[in-house]
Amino acid sequence: MTAERYGQIAVTWDGAVAIAQIDHPPHNHVSIELMRDLADASEALDAEPRCRVVVLASAGKVFCGGADLKAPKGLASGESAGVSPLYDQAVRLFSNKKPIVAAIQGAAVGAGLGLALVADFRIAAPEARFTANFVKLGFHAGFGITHTLPRVIGQQRASLLLQTGRRIKAEEALAWGLVDAIAPLDEVRQAAIALAQEIAENAPLAVRSTRATLRGDLAAAVRAQTDHEFVEQAWLMKTEDFAEGVRAVNDRRAGVFKGA
Repeated sequence: MTAERYGQIAVTWDGAVAIAQIDHPPHNHVSIELMRDLADASEALDAEPRCRVVVLASAGKVFCGGADLKAPKGLASGESAGVSPLYDQAVRLFSNKKPIVAAIQGAAVGAGLGLALVADFRIAAPEARFTANFVKLGFHAGFGITHTLPRVIGQQRASLLLQTGRRIKAEEALAWGLVDAIAPLDEVRQAAIALAQEIAENAPLAVRSTRATLRGDLAAAVRAQTDHEFVEQAWLMKTEDFAEGVRAVNDRRAGVFKGA
C-alpha cells in the first residue's frame, strides 16, 4: 500500500480509518518541523470525507522520545515575540475535528507524552512507558501537558508525575486512566485500529458533535496554557540547573542541582 506523505508523516488507510505514522525513528523526537507535518496531515484528514477516525502511531520502538537533548535549544527554540512555533503546531493538533486513537508501542517521554494526550484514546503495549520528566531537566513542562494531563488522570496524580518526573509502566497507566487498554506489542497497532473502526461504524456527524461537546474548547485552553508554560521555560533555560539537568539525563545519572 502506497503511503500518502506529509513530510515525516506517512498516512495509510484501513477502510474509514486513517493511520498517521510518525516516521522519524529511532526516537521520533519532537521538532517544529515534525509537529508541523503532523498538523498538516491532521488538517488534511479533517477535510477528507472518507476519514472518520485517525490512528496516531509511530515507527520503531519508541512512540516519541520528546525533545532531542543532544540539541536542547530545540526545547524552546525559534521563539518570536514570546510565542513558541512548536506550541503553535500543538494548538493546531488540538484543533482537529475527528477522533484520534494513539497506538503507543514504547516510551512516551516529555513532549511525547504531551503528544499522546492529543488523542482521545490510547492503546499501549506492555513495553510502553510514560514520563513527564521535565523537572529532572530543571525545566517546566510544556506542550500543554499541565492542562491535558490533569484533565485525563486528575489533578493529584498529574501533580505527582509532574513534580517527581516519575516514569510509570503501562499497567499503572491503565489503572490511572492514562491508557484505555493494553495489547501485546505485535498487536497494539491493530488493537488501536479495531477501536477506531468501532467508532467509525457510528454516524460520523453524531460522533464529531459528541466529541466536540466532550472536549470543549480544548485548543484555546492549550493555547493559554502553552503561553504560560513557554514563559516559565524561557527563564529556566538560562539557569545552571537546566544545563546540569540536560547533562545528567544524557549521562543517565541523577542531577546535582543548586537552585540557581
